[in-house]
Amino acid sequence: MKYSLSEAAKATGKNKTTIQRAIKNGKISAAKGNSGSYEIDPSELHRVFPPAAIQRDAQHPQSNDTQQGGNSHPNRHLDRVLELEKELAVARERANGLEAQKDQMADTISDLRKRLDGSESRVTALLADSRPKRSSWWPWKRS
Repeated sequence: MKYSLSEAAKATGKNKTTIQRAIKNGKISAAKGNSGSYEIDPSELHRVFPPAAIQRDAQHPQSNDTQQGGNSHPNRHLDRVLELEKELAVARERANGLEAQKDQMADTISDLRKRLDGSESRVTALLADSRPKRSSWWPWKRS
């Protein structure tokens, strides 16, 4: 499920213009849907902007524990699981990108090897050129 611009702003606790500015600057990659609105992958968004729940926990760790009492323990674990799932999604996406890059580099190396093999035979043919030297067609010029 991809975020719209307003959903991304709610998920991170940021302003919509902050998210849009990050997209325009290239910090976050996003695609435009058929309706013209942005479609932002959650792992891409949370790579740059942490989720709002994690930001609140980081800012007020003691107040959260005292307000919720015994109920905070499962919520912390659930938040941690969600955070780890997002990190895993980012890591998988990065691994897929690196795999694609590796395949592209292997194709480039293969192509360059083929070109090198072809050019070696042409260089050898040029060096071994045994055609007789042409004399000048000008009768008074001898060279």
